[in-house]
Amino acid sequence: MSPGAGLEPAAPSRRGGWREARDRLVANPRFRRWASAFPLTRFIARRRAGRLFDLCAGFVYSQVLLACVRLRLFDLLADGPLGVGELASRLRLEPAAAERLLRAAASLDLLERRGADRFGLGPLGAAMVGDAGTTAMIEHHAILYGDLGDPVRLLRERGQGTRLAGYWPYAGTGEPGPLAEESVASYTRLMAASAPLVADEVLAAYPFQRHDCLLDVGGGDGTFIAMAARRHPRLAAILFDLPAVAAHAAARFEREGLGLRARAVGGSFRADPIPGGADVATLVRILHDHDDDVVLALLRNVHRALPPGGTLVVAEPMSGVPGVERMADAYFGFYLLAMGTGRARTPEELGALLVQAGFEAPRRLPTRIPVAAQVLVSTRSRNEL
Repeated sequence: MSPGAGLEPAAPSRRGGWREARDRLVANPRFRRWASAFPLTRFIARRRAGRLFDLCAGFVYSQVLLACVRLRLFDLLADGPLGVGELASRLRLEPAAAERLLRAAASLDLLERRGADRFGLGPLGAAMVGDAGTTAMIEHHAILYGDLGDPVRLLRERGQGTRLAGYWPYAGTGEPGPLAEESVASYTRLMAASAPLVADEVLAAYPFQRHDCLLDVGGGDGTFIAMAARRHPRLAAILFDLPAVAAHAAARFEREGLGLRARAVGGSFRADPIPGGADVATLVRILHDHDDDVVLALLRNVHRALPPGGTLVVAEPMSGVPGVERMADAYFGFYLLAMGTGRARTPEELGALLVQAGFEAPRRLPTRIPVAAQVLVSTRSRNEL
């Protein structure tokens, strides 16, 4: 009898195709036992079993990372490896608890064992040193994980009563203009911490030096404008965001000596006209936060603010982009579900909304780190009356 005899799948139907036949075969317990023992398929079976276990254990892995972040373990090891006893003392943990954490972090490539009882940074832990944006997001995820405790309820109720919807107050109101300072301060700090990586990708992807004035819609505390202004000394800038958020940006521009080149305007893009005067506008991590009707209204508002021939640069996580599927469809899919509004869209879906709003069909620009952002560029037609 040949290996796997009796395990052959039924002939695929004309409709089903080979994928359905494969699924029936892999779902067969006898086939899985055979494949895990047969030399030519053993490595595939083991790899798939490992991937499935990683999905089961993913929450535990993320909590190991959170413990490392909250204990500032990566900063502690930035100057070199330390022994378990020294680390336990500095972390204020019992030695057994410290070793449990260190071994868990080493298994995830956050740390590396350096000798019998010493640990140093691993490749992923080293990348965390000084990365304020990723650190802030990891701490922030404690809110998301609470909302994901019952994912089926979340799917059925879409953000109703979630902590994440309360964290982003503009997500739960049709008119967020009058939000108070205390309601926007926490998310403004979070976005400011994570903005430099995304801003750096956008500024590297598109030549803003060809423009005279930049309009950043939803620009938060002004990180993007400040970085653009430092790179392009002749570029003037306008920031438009909720009044309480724009106040943060105005203060920043003054602190950094940009008061003569950059100004912040407070308002709501749902109720107020977006200020004109710029020949290029940016929407950086804005559209995916909102549903299609809001996005279309926003794009039309930006369209009115730009002159004929003006350029719009859209930067955000996008679905359907090779290499970032998990980030767009799994992570942002459920993050925005808990938030109660928005979704990651494909470049084609965004392009259709841009055209519907009056822009020309966009082109996609390559970015160095696609997981940080993808970029679309479109223009307002020069032939408009």
